[in-house]
Amino acid sequence: MDNSQIKSKERVAERGEVFTAEREVCAMCDLVKEECERIDSRFLEPACGDGNFLAEILRRKLDVVKKKYKKSTYEYEQNSVLAITSIYGIDIMMDNVTSCRERMYSIWEKEYKANCKSDANDETREAVKYILSLNIVLGNALSMMCVDENGEDTDEPIIFPEWSFVLGAQLKRRDYRFDVLLKENPDENMYCDQLSMFGDDVMGNENWMIDPITNEWIPKPVREFAPIHYRRVNEDE
Repeated sequence: MDNSQIKSKERVAERGEVFTAEREVCAMCDLVKEECERIDSRFLEPACGDGNFLAEILRRKLDVVKKKYKKSTYEYEQNSVLAITSIYGIDIMMDNVTSCRERMYSIWEKEYKANCKSDANDETREAVKYILSLNIVLGNALSMMCVDENGEDTDEPIIFPEWSFVLGAQLKRRDYRFDVLLKENPDENMYCDQLSMFGDDVMGNENWMIDPITNEWIPKPVREFAPIHYRRVNEDE
């Protein structure tokens, strides 16, 4: 095993931590090449380590952003932010989470500075740092709970934000519980046509709601924020 694939024998024994080699990362990303080259295509790595997969996906997305929007610094900036919003990760080790966030930011910032030059601004930089702080989470992907500094489960469920651009440069954020996103319909035998009249909280399912358009069960946001310019998204809290 390549030494770059492990941090220590103790971590391998305790957590089974082994990092995927670059060659395998690229080969696996090639299997979903079209999705990796869609700027808004969402990816989640449930054991992201320090970001081998996520970094490669981000590089591919930013290559596409450059090809499409290199003539407009504003369009490049906005679409590079969109690429960042689409990438998510979970890891049980705090040092991995910190390294992954820093690595992703470093990749983005290098390309941002190179492409936007004098138009690059600190507001956007801070917004990207904020998005990464929410998208790359310290948690246990198996229990779907956040963990403490020792990697032990807490009582707090993993929450992920869904980011979507609306009204041009306005970025809208909705927060969802990870465990709810992975569950199927709360009860496939329910008659949604009949139950929709009762509103969102049907039979105590406070995590689910009826889609008024499709009349199907969909996850209900834990929190929902008003749209705000993407450069000021860190003002949400």
